[in-house]
Amino acid sequence: MFDGLRFRHWQTERRADGVLVLTLDRADNSVNALAQAVLDELDLILERVAIEKPAGVVIRSGKAAGFVPGADLNEFQDFDRRGTVKEAIERGQNVFQRLADLPCPTVAAIHGHCMGGGTELALACRYRVASNDDSTRIGLPEVKLGIFPGWGGSVRLPALVGAPAAMDMMLTGRALSAANARAIGLVDKVVEPAMLLDAAIELLKRGVARPFKQRATAWATNLWPTRQILAPMLVKQVARKAPKAHYPAPYALIEAWRRGGATIRDRLRGEQRGVVKLAGTPTARNLIRVFFLMERLKGLGGKEHGIAHVHVVGAGVMGGDIAAWCALRGFDVTLQDREMQYVQPAMDRAAQLFGKKIRREDKRAAALARLVADVGGTGVAKADLVIEAIFENLEAKQDLYEKLEAQLKPGAVLVTNTSSLPLTDLRTRLQDAARFAGLHYFNPVAQMPLVEIVRHDTMAPETERRLAAFCRAIDKLPVPVAGTPGFLVNRILAPYMQEAILCFNEGIPGAVIDKAALKFGMPMGPIELVDTVGLDVAASVGRIMAEFHGTAVPAAFVVEPGKRGKKDGQGLYAWENGRAVKPEVPKDYRAPDDLTDRLIFPLLNEAVACLHDGVVADADLLDAGVIFGTGFAPFRGGPITYIRSEGVAKMKQRLEQLAARYGERFAPRPGWDAL
Repeated sequence: MFDGLRFRHWQTERRADGVLVLTLDRADNSVNALAQAVLDELDLILERVAIEKPAGVVIRSGKAAGFVPGADLNEFQDFDRRGTVKEAIERGQNVFQRLADLPCPTVAAIHGHCMGGGTELALACRYRVASNDDSTRIGLPEVKLGIFPGWGGSVRLPALVGAPAAMDMMLTGRALSAANARAIGLVDKVVEPAMLLDAAIELLKRGVARPFKQRATAWATNLWPTRQILAPMLVKQVARKAPKAHYPAPYALIEAWRRGGATIRDRLRGEQRGVVKLAGTPTARNLIRVFFLMERLKGLGGKEHGIAHVHVVGAGVMGGDIAAWCALRGFDVTLQDREMQYVQPAMDRAAQLFGKKIRREDKRAAALARLVADVGGTGVAKADLVIEAIFENLEAKQDLYEKLEAQLKPGAVLVTNTSSLPLTDLRTRLQDAARFAGLHYFNPVAQMPLVEIVRHDTMAPETERRLAAFCRAIDKLPVPVAGTPGFLVNRILAPYMQEAILCFNEGIPGAVIDKAALKFGMPMGPIELVDTVGLDVAASVGRIMAEFHGTAVPAAFVVEPGKRGKKDGQGLYAWENGRAVKPEVPKDYRAPDDLTDRLIFPLLNEAVACLHDGVVADADLLDAGVIFGTGFAPFRGGPITYIRSEGVAKMKQRLEQLAARYGERFAPRPGWDAL
């Protein structure tokens, strides 16, 4: 059938029963990202298939890593720079439409990740079969990049599974397991990985009748009148979480679907127009940049870490949750504290975490078995990594390190989860400080993606590399930082939270302060954030940073007993059922015009100082650390990118104006001129 034709990225096999198996194995990459060269070859193959008419076509992956992770974003950035996004979208649409128009049945055999363009490729097939492996995830996450599916996904998915399920997938960017994809009708069959090809061929030969309810839902929810009713409801839902001014992609997706078109070609043209327009927005460019920053962090340290057993000392909220997370990710973990009464609550929280994260009962039991209470500390001698997570007291930590170091096996690494104490002070009694570092997690451990690898001047480079690899093994993003007080994230957050408390003490309502930060794009208002982390913690960090900067501790940092915030049920706000109760703001209250600047500029100023002081190696790492560690408005690209986009001179001048009005705390820190 393909005599004389050789393909670089595709393997073709014509079986005796007439079925053509197409295996995608991109030659120049470890994953099957859909580059134009891959699509061009597929187009040639499909042209020949249309002529030869095999009994059917199965599309599968030749990569152990998964099916297809999506389009090649390096190419997408290049298309944006050259102004050829429109042509690239059209080419992809045309190839997938050629696949959809084939006269023979087609099946996508999905194992592992199937995202973005990979899901759109699968949607262009008549049927889809997926493996039941935990790694199999199917999604259309383009909204997280500031665009929406542009190779037919936004057109085909609603028609297949109905508008509600399709919009939920596309507007959230959420990926589905094989079972959940089967439940909504996206996948026709779910099988064991070893049975994937056989099941795909069986689907080709026998077909499958989709349930009447699924077909009826798909038809009814895409009718013109239904779209006009549903679209405003979807817009209202999106507006609760993503303001249109910051994140235009969800709104553009809803509008493209609402307008639709009489033919699939019309609908594809509407999709193309929407994606091309979004691709040129600052939001899309910044979000795609954030994606590459994340990939850079993932690449730090490689894969080899030599860690199998983790021992955690300190079973408080942080230590217990770190231990549980490591066990969840496959490591043997021992958890130590003075008595079992202190360890048991952590074990109970771990069981709850495993119940949420692991579907299969046998795998939940295996995770629980990997986490062992160890009051006697016998796990220290077996551990490859020992994590100290006790209370913030220098002498107590130093005493502990002396005991731990005497038990460590050769090659084991000792780390501290301190959030503020300098490592140069902590290491003073260690015999071998080269294998000592900071590994600073953020609360809640299960939700926060970032971990700071805290350096000191006698730490071995190999220690940093191993810890970066370990972070990736537990699905965290590592950023190496200098061991100065506050490190990166807390140092940058401290002046932001301090200014918020000063504003609060001046009589500006907390809800108004929070609203200003949310409007800028922060994930949580600073008053709610202070209450969430605890007024005691905020005050402690404030004192450390004031001493570091040689300034006075603000009088606003007064912590009353029983009023530390969320953990006490009372702080700057009252708390009920884990939620802040924010007092009503008088209707005639008008927020100060410079409130947002008062909150955000101290954060930006400290970010510039951190870059100047070498807390991180470069501006990209700083932006990445602040985005993933604080949730700083991702659509703005990070503090340094935001400053540069607004104009360095203009931003510095605004700081000087604020300093003239509110005091020296707003004076531009060293580093602005270097930007």
